[in-house]
Amino acid sequence: MLDTIRGILASHGRMAVDPHAVSSGDDLYKLGLTSHATVNVMLALEDEFDIEFPDPVLKRSTFATVDSIAEVIGSLANA
Repeated sequence: MLDTIRGILASHGRMAVDPHAVSSGDDLYKLGLTSHATVNVMLALEDEFDIEFPDPVLKRSTFATVDSIAEVIGSLANA
């Protein structure tokens, strides 16, 4: 799952660094992820994992790290 998330970040995140080269706990916003790009990442994640992010998880902390994204996706996929 982490490789898939990194691939989506690479394609849609418009970050200054390669998401494949960062630690899964690194702050993606400090690495160049913007709030606008986060929306594109979220939509791509929803399509890829066949999930929908509910309003309570639509916050900056959800998309702050690869680990936090994976945790939320995991909880939604198992719900």
